[in-house]
Amino acid sequence: MPIYDRIVVLTGAGLSAESGVSTFRDPAGIWAKYDWREVATPEGFERNPDAVHDFYNMRRRLHTSITPNAAHFALARLEAEHGGVVIVTQNVDALHEAAGTKSLIHMHGEALKAFCSYCASRHAWHIDLATSTPCPSCAKTGGMRPDVVWFGETPYDLGRISDLLLTCDLFVSIGTSGHVYPAAGFVTEAKASGARTIELNLEPSQGASLFDEAIYGPATDVVPRFVERMLGANG
Repeated sequence: MPIYDRIVVLTGAGLSAESGVSTFRDPAGIWAKYDWREVATPEGFERNPDAVHDFYNMRRRLHTSITPNAAHFALARLEAEHGGVVIVTQNVDALHEAAGTKSLIHMHGEALKAFCSYCASRHAWHIDLATSTPCPSCAKTGGMRPDVVWFGETPYDLGRISDLLLTCDLFVSIGTSGHVYPAAGFVTEAKASGARTIELNLEPSQGASLFDEAIYGPATDVVPRFVERMLGANG
């Protein structure tokens, strides 16, 4: 494999599935059990904030029982030993950080953070949220919400991500369905800038034909083998 200096890795729900975090679009996934319009939109939150808080409180509690898997640790190793890696994740879990990743962008927010709609402050948050929860910064109640990007909202750090895609020489997509934009369009941006593109996934994504190379299988198998290959080429 050629030596790459600037690598952008996009990760999605498939990376954390083997850690016990449910994916969204599978037949038995989260959106098969919950209506995303009711629990993952600003309109749903306005209609029934208690139901939305219940949903995210459940997901936040999940963090007490999940741990990073071999794929998370492999990516943290790639970052530590290569030096030119930035991971952009669609996942709101904290498993990348738990595995040791430092250069990380949470484009869809973080389940373990809360955001105040009144004063725009952000706070680390590991306990339940409710409509009666006061903001630690402004003390107002009724404005605290999960610091996650809902349908219809703009993902975080898109300007920085675009700059990274313009300058990377390798783009790797791991565990993504290829359905959710703008992340599904990152491969096109990277290719337009001359980067090589590789998909690592359980099965072909919706945008599989856009990648120069594809490796399919469980993340805990294909990601560590890919990282070994990368570090061998750069060794």
